[in-house]
Amino acid sequence: MAHTISDACVACGACADTCPVGAISSGDIYVVDPDVCIDCGACEDGCPTGAITA
Repeated sequence: MAHTISDACVACGACADTCPVGAISSGDIYVVDPDVCIDCGACEDGCPTGAITA
């Protein structure tokens, strides 16, 4: 299952920088593409606000 990003996202881009497959795109908040996500957890570790969950 792909990770999800909650409304706690501050759109800092830290998660996108850590994603090895480029599954995260920007917008008002960042979004994980479930078809590309490999569920590695790198984004979760890189998020300073804890907005990303599995």
